[in-house]
Amino acid sequence: MPFAWRLWLKTIGVTAALTSIFWIVLGGWLWHRHLAAGPATPPAAAVSTPANPAAPAAANALAMPVVGVRPEQLSDNFAQPRAGGVRTHEALDIMAPEGTPVTAAATGTVEKLFFSQLGGNTVYVRSPDRTTIYYYAHLSGYAPGLAEGRAVKPGDPVGTVGHTGDADPGAPHLHFAIWRTAPDRHWWEDATAIDPYPLLAGKPAPANP
Repeated sequence: MPFAWRLWLKTIGVTAALTSIFWIVLGGWLWHRHLAAGPATPPAAAVSTPANPAAPAAANALAMPVVGVRPEQLSDNFAQPRAGGVRTHEALDIMAPEGTPVTAAATGTVEKLFFSQLGGNTVYVRSPDRTTIYYYAHLSGYAPGLAEGRAVKPGDPVGTVGHTGDADPGAPHLHFAIWRTAPDRHWWEDATAIDPYPLLAGKPAPANP
């Protein structure tokens, strides 16, 4: 092999050996510093405490649908007999002076404005997922601008307390009912009644007898 080639190969070998020694020494020095310093501190984002999320609303909570009425003024009459015991009430009567504003208890869409012999002036509001209907009855009149298809949210005007239908003129009140239904069922079809009292009074539902 020519002398020049032997010299070139020898130079490469020496250079590779020196490079390896350099990286070994450097690696050992860095590792020693790492051990002396102790475990690294995690980034601030990893150890920071997340902000407290807003407290969730009570499950199925509703806004009071009659202005000025306090929860402690309510009386649970959901299971009271009606029509001489032929049926049960399956609603909540909220007593208030004639003309007291009635507002939406929950978000939804006005599905039907209807006058019936029993309920008088009534409003049917269906929830966004179409599985719940909120029923307001015995109204003396509807809120200005209220119409079928209109979206409402808690606190929006619905009407005023009255005694239309079969309500006693001497005891005006809002007849408020909640029905669980199926999305494809009409407002007038049978549905399962839910007691509104626990949802408005903040109390547990009574145990089934």
